[in-house]
Amino acid sequence: MDPLLIVGLFVILFAVFTVLKAVRIVPQARARNVERLGRYNRTLKPGLNFVIPYVDRVYPMIDLREQVVTFRPQPVITEDNLVVEIDNVLYFQVTDPRAAAYEIANYIQAIEQLTVTTMRNVIGSMDLEKTLTSRDTINSQLRGVLDEATGKWGIRVNRVEVKAIDPPKTIKDAMEKQMRAERDKRAAILNAEGQRQSQILTAEGDKQSRILRAEGTRSAAILEAEGQSRAIDQVFQAVHRNDPDPQLLAYQYLQVLPQLAQGENNTFWVIPSEVTSALQGVSKAFTEVLPRSAATRDEVPETSAMDAEIAKASEAAAEAVADAQEAESPNGPRQLTQAVNEPTPFPDLEKEPRQTDR
Repeated sequence: MDPLLIVGLFVILFAVFTVLKAVRIVPQARARNVERLGRYNRTLKPGLNFVIPYVDRVYPMIDLREQVVTFRPQPVITEDNLVVEIDNVLYFQVTDPRAAAYEIANYIQAIEQLTVTTMRNVIGSMDLEKTLTSRDTINSQLRGVLDEATGKWGIRVNRVEVKAIDPPKTIKDAMEKQMRAERDKRAAILNAEGQRQSQILTAEGDKQSRILRAEGTRSAAILEAEGQSRAIDQVFQAVHRNDPDPQLLAYQYLQVLPQLAQGENNTFWVIPSEVTSALQGVSKAFTEVLPRSAATRDEVPETSAMDAEIAKASEAAAEAVADAQEAESPNGPRQLTQAVNEPTPFPDLEKEPRQTDR
């Protein structure tokens, strides 16, 4: 094979390789640092870039997008000397490729160690209960410290999130018992509140029902009293309007007199002095014979219903007087021999009221 042909082919391949080394294409949101003769020269931007082959050295690409890194759980001691394991997530972004490449050797490892030390400082000043309820405070403090420390590295820390806080198993059991006790307490309080409200409502209902019942009783009593008052007033007006004679009043008095002795629990009863005058009036009314008219003289009617009632009342009054005389007599019972319809009045009756044991 011709040596000149071999040399020509070698020169062509070298030229092609040199051209390829002179052209660099950088994707979007990426960056590459360039060193010329061992010294930083520039940073290649996204797109087509040209460098000097064999003089410029192009470093690997640096991702400028926001990145997420998760660190393994780290043991941390709280203020009350309890060891908890905390797992967190870090969101950061490279803002200066030159500083990220030349200010720190491995910025991922540096961020991890800085996060662990800062987290121990922050949580070391909190007890367990505050640690479990202060995640936002922990996140903000971690972000502030990390952002300030990584600023000179060309890195911006956007967010730091505490993903998990795992206390020891014994502490978990104690916390579960405490929460169960709190729930039982709240349930008992709610049950007591419900019973109290139920009793209050029941008492209010009883109160309202008693008030309404008392108002109904009062209204009924008022109406009954008003009715009795009107009835008495009407009877009184009717009596005075009809102007009754003494004989009618005596007859009514005799009708009421037997009722005084009808009570089962009565041990004595009073015979007023008016009984004599009443009996005299009744006997006089029976003994006096009124003249009959020509129309009724020929008729021989039977005893009317009024005469029967008057006779019955007179007999009852006579029996009551006889019982009273029998109770008063020291020598034993006396027989009432005079008839009621005779004109002679009862001489044994006194004018003043007398109490007689029955």
